[in-house]
Amino acid sequence: MDELKITDIRQAVKNENRVNVFVNSKYSFSLDISQVVDLGVKKGMAISSEQLEELKKASEFGKLYQRTLEWTLTRPHSEREVNDYLYKKVFERKLDKNYIELIIEKLKIKKYVDDESFARWYAENRFVKKGVSRKRLRMELMKKGVASEIIDSVLDVRNDEEEIKKIIAKKRAKYDDEKLIQYLCRQGFDYQLTQEIVRSCGTD
Repeated sequence: MDELKITDIRQAVKNENRVNVFVNSKYSFSLDISQVVDLGVKKGMAISSEQLEELKKASEFGKLYQRTLEWTLTRPHSEREVNDYLYKKVFERKLDKNYIELIIEKLKIKKYVDDESFARWYAENRFVKKGVSRKRLRMELMKKGVASEIIDSVLDVRNDEEEIKKIIAKKRAKYDDEKLIQYLCRQGFDYQLTQEIVRSCGTD
């Protein structure tokens, strides 16, 4: 077998944070700049075929991590959402399933994935002007894989009375008292509390 040698390392044109690595004068794979340092990749370095395969795997990992990082930065996501995203990408590209756990752990260490921060963001932004019940928020957060103790902590500061009043302000002209109470109950609010607030608010 011919000797394998890293003959050139060039900055990628489309991504300044990646470099293209050439083996025996032919493009072979790309790496994040941090990976080049961590893996000790240097121009003129002789490598075995086994090392080449490991470097190619590192390249796959780096690309998937970068895509996932960019996706997580678009808005907060729960760990389950990130896991589902990664599973889909790994399946589509036929990559090593171990990448999923490794990438999630790396993102958690860097605080890009944090279920408590996600739950607080979700509770604060979910129908912030329209109003939403604690019951509905709990159900939605559970579907997103957030642990019950985190949900309890986040929803402790949630006030259903304020949320009900938000909805009444929006819907009062459209519904009479009874229909408004029914609507609010369908949104997950307590019937007794809903009835009291609707009656106390009057027709205008």
